[in-house]
Amino acid sequence: MKKIVILILCSFTLLNCSTEKKTERAPNIIYFLADDLGYGEVGVYGQTIIKTPNIDALANNGMMFTQHYSGAPVCAPARYVFLTGKHTGHAFIRGNDEWSERGDVWDYEKAFLDPGLEGQRPIPENTVTLGDQLKKAGYKTSILGKWGLGAPKTDGIPNLQGFDFFYGYNCQRQAHNLYPAHLWENTDKVLLNNELVAPRTKLDSLADPYNDESYSKFNQEEYAPQKIQQKALSFIEKNKDDPFFMYYASPLPHLPLQAPKEYVDRYRKILGDEEPYIGDDSYFPNRYPRATYAAMISYLDDQLGEIVELLKEKGIYENTIIIFSSDNGPTYLGGVDFEYFESSKPFSNGYGRTKGFVYEGGIRIPLIASWPNHIKPGTKSNHISAFYDLMPTICDIAGIAPPSNIDGVSFKPTLLDQNQKEHEFLYWEFPSYNGQQAVRIGKWKGIRKNIFDGNLAVELYDLELDPTEKTDVSSQYPEIVEEVKKIMLDEHEPAENEKFKFKELGDL
Repeated sequence: MKKIVILILCSFTLLNCSTEKKTERAPNIIYFLADDLGYGEVGVYGQTIIKTPNIDALANNGMMFTQHYSGAPVCAPARYVFLTGKHTGHAFIRGNDEWSERGDVWDYEKAFLDPGLEGQRPIPENTVTLGDQLKKAGYKTSILGKWGLGAPKTDGIPNLQGFDFFYGYNCQRQAHNLYPAHLWENTDKVLLNNELVAPRTKLDSLADPYNDESYSKFNQEEYAPQKIQQKALSFIEKNKDDPFFMYYASPLPHLPLQAPKEYVDRYRKILGDEEPYIGDDSYFPNRYPRATYAAMISYLDDQLGEIVELLKEKGIYENTIIIFSSDNGPTYLGGVDFEYFESSKPFSNGYGRTKGFVYEGGIRIPLIASWPNHIKPGTKSNHISAFYDLMPTICDIAGIAPPSNIDGVSFKPTLLDQNQKEHEFLYWEFPSYNGQQAVRIGKWKGIRKNIFDGNLAVELYDLELDPTEKTDVSSQYPEIVEEVKKIMLDEHEPAENEKFKFKELGDL
């Protein structure tokens, strides 16, 4: 009789343990991606003018990375690399591709009327994304903000690429207005209470550029970042009882210069009066360009703070990892005063060195991770990592295996202060701005530029001694140059898309 009782008790205990394991909840994962936010534009990375208390608090409560890189120096390929774990030598998307053979895709009005002109070239139907991986593992998945990897009514839309919910801009070009006439919710086009104003619109010919009222058409009723934030908070509310993955791809602080008045006024008091920006062929004019740019980053910062507060209110903050980053370096266009804000500090600033280029200012970006009771607060890591590491890292955090054919290495061990596998090298190629390649090996950085002019020479920089990449030491270290060239040869595969091929590298 005693044996029977013991067996029953043991069976009950095993059943109870099994039930506990099944009900143990996986962590929520939020990847909060800023758009064109420079390494030096965040307080904890050295910014002194623009206030980012919530991003700074995230770092103080978690880990700040000092050597993290984007997957590419512009939007679409960087996002593709993040979602697939493949560097741009193996990626389907290697540059921005507006799919212009469809027609006049840059005509804002035509694209509003015809969704067939909206969006970028779609990624293939069989693409394995991070959304796919997490959805199969039982996560509720969402993307809020800017997509840029597949036009409406194609196989490339978020809902066919692993995401249960999407709200925001399908198209990168449409995101050149932060008061747009429409956004997308899943596959539905949602009209906003804004007048249709094309990004190339300038001040009226008789308008006074020093009069605030001259800019009224560029500041309307419904601010897209606010609409996106509302949907993000709603997604958390609806899925608070289930593990969720939120890819928050904010359109801020990407141009144009547009922000709510109360935020701009806050910086006007700090910065004083300034000369207006009268606009160009791509972006809107703005009365207070410095104040507005700072306001956009502060608005982004407040949105991150609201998300953290909601997680705490719902009792799920402790079981949520938040990863904050940017898709590439800062811009040099549209009225942004990158010198005034020292946007790429401590790296080189301006055209040729920031967005669009594989120098440090174009691809070295902030990365902050916070995970209560897992990541030691206030830590700093010099681990060298890149966007393609996010696929295996997030899969590792979720307790699932990543795809086998990726280039990334999980840095979860770094987050947990464990032994970390290091990359032998990092690799980039970018078939724009006259063709570029880059390799990072330890402290060394090798760069090829102007490849389309037939230049295959490699510049070499010692990033420990020369983080601004001013002194080319290739002639002093020919053995390192040869190693870089071999990696550039081995890691480059001809792209499927003709637009991304390098005939100079042997692509047919």
